[in-house]
Amino acid sequence: MADAKKARTTTLLVLIGVTKVFKALMFLFLATQLHRLLDPNVGNSLRDFCHHVRVDPDNRHVHALIEKLTGVSPATLRRLRLGSYLYAALFATEGLGLIFRRKWAEYMTVITTSLLLPVEAYEIFHGHHHVGKIVFLVINVAIVVYLIGRLPKKEA
Repeated sequence: MADAKKARTTTLLVLIGVTKVFKALMFLFLATQLHRLLDPNVGNSLRDFCHHVRVDPDNRHVHALIEKLTGVSPATLRRLRLGSYLYAALFATEGLGLIFRRKWAEYMTVITTSLLLPVEAYEIFHGHHHVGKIVFLVINVAIVVYLIGRLPKKEA
């Protein structure tokens, strides 16, 4: 019976770890796509288009229009890219640590996931009541509760 429980626990840890690694890959993909948007060649393509339609590409109104259409400035894109790389590193570290069943990864996952729970709850209660957000909040709460239950208990 103890072996079955240990196998279930190991499987669950690995599953959480794989999920974290998948999130890391998604953030890495996002970061690389944001990096592409900041590529000077994108600007060259836009500059060529402006010349084609006989508009000065250095015109501040053109820059303002592009920023208004995309809603994102280059500085914001750079910050989003950096944040995506950082989240990718965090999730990869957690995920690989959990897959290899490292105790520090359990502590790290409890701390980082717990810190994000209030943000997720705020978004649900003060933003859009999207079903996906609610599901992710419930899953993250379950992960934290599960991992806290696995942590060693301090004797009184």
